[in-house]
Amino acid sequence: MTGPANKRQKREEYRKTQFAAQNGGKLALPKKKFYRQRAHANPFSDHNLKYPTCPEEMDWSIHYPAFFPSAKSSNPADEPSNRPVLDTSTPSRPENQSAQLTPTAPHPTIADVGCGFGGLLIALAPLFPNSLILGLELRHQVLSYVHSRITALRSQNPLRPQPESSSSPQTETPTNGTAPEANPMTTTHYANISALRTNTMKFLPQLLPRASLTHLFLCFPDPHFKARKHKARIVSAQLNAEYAYFLKPGVGKIYTITDVEELHGWIVRHFEGHEAGEVKELFERVGEEELEGDECVRVMREETEEGKKVTRNGGRKFVGVWRRKKDPDWEDE
Repeated sequence: MTGPANKRQKREEYRKTQFAAQNGGKLALPKKKFYRQRAHANPFSDHNLKYPTCPEEMDWSIHYPAFFPSAKSSNPADEPSNRPVLDTSTPSRPENQSAQLTPTAPHPTIADVGCGFGGLLIALAPLFPNSLILGLELRHQVLSYVHSRITALRSQNPLRPQPESSSSPQTETPTNGTAPEANPMTTTHYANISALRTNTMKFLPQLLPRASLTHLFLCFPDPHFKARKHKARIVSAQLNAEYAYFLKPGVGKIYTITDVEELHGWIVRHFEGHEAGEVKELFERVGEEELEGDECVRVMREETEEGKKVTRNGGRKFVGVWRRKKDPDWEDE
């Protein structure tokens, strides 16, 4: 006799049911037990990833079809072969959702490095309804879960048509970094979030242009306790310079949180320029008073899967936020 279906079979059956129901039906949220994978991925391995040669070649309409109504298809399988196509299904919106949105920029302005199971993305979606939010994840099955989760949320929270008399919102991010006031027409559609599989340590310059981000999150990164593994940490002199390149000068912020005190000390030393090779003029630490009114800090503490786990275990959370300094004026010789 044939035994019960294994996890892979059940996951494939769920996906078939999920995407078959996209034309009008509401989808159930995926179950993590079908998407288990190792907790860590080696960032120095060749993972056979697909990526564009430059940010201008990246087709964001695949990830945010509601913001790009002119796109012919929201299914990566229907896209031309010369476009970057993800190796897993990209979340899309059902065809009956005719409402159209307009992003403040044609590319993501908020990024979550190592987005995990997508808890931060889901929490940020209603806080920044007019900004494109991107999760970056290297683990294949984890990314599949995030895609399934976003697709289900979009089907459960369809877009509502906007009044003809009002134009699409163009809310800009305040300079203090707090979330803009959410528009009631676009608070729960989850059309502004997506995720892709990539290695941030290698390929981020191929995805995003210079000074494009207002928020960059590094939530509970791998601590890599052994000294010989420190080179794999997501915070370093070289990577900090890249983060500064992508953040908007004078506005962009980088948010860090960890439950490992030693790693927090490492992060502080590198962002404050105390390590060899660091550039001290890149970042300035945000004060505690400003952080108290920053909704992103609360979300980072309470809404991420790792944050909830640390709370259940009674652990401590170490938070650090740094603002990208303004570029200095060139001195005339």
